[in-house]
Amino acid sequence: MKVLAVCGFGCGSSMILKMSVDKALSELGVSCETDISDVSSAKGTPCDAIFTSAELKDTLSSGSKVPVYAVKKYLDIAEVKSVVEKFLKDKKLI
Repeated sequence: MKVLAVCGFGCGSSMILKMSVDKALSELGVSCETDISDVSSAKGTPCDAIFTSAELKDTLSSGSKVPVYAVKKYLDIAEVKSVVEKFLKDKKLI
């Protein structure tokens, strides 16, 4: 399984989000590859889900074949874990 952490340019906030998603997945005992990406590249990158900001969710959702999950506070592990759990429930993995 592979997920993307996406921001506008694919280098700053996406890295922070990636680290939080990795921590949440680890706490949930789920093995998953997590990569970072910019908005343009994300739409063509094979993955199972995209995690991003609320501001980019609609842009990424249009034309995307995978679910897009918005996270408001990238450093709030409780919030990120809640969003990751929703993804895992949607995939019927928990």
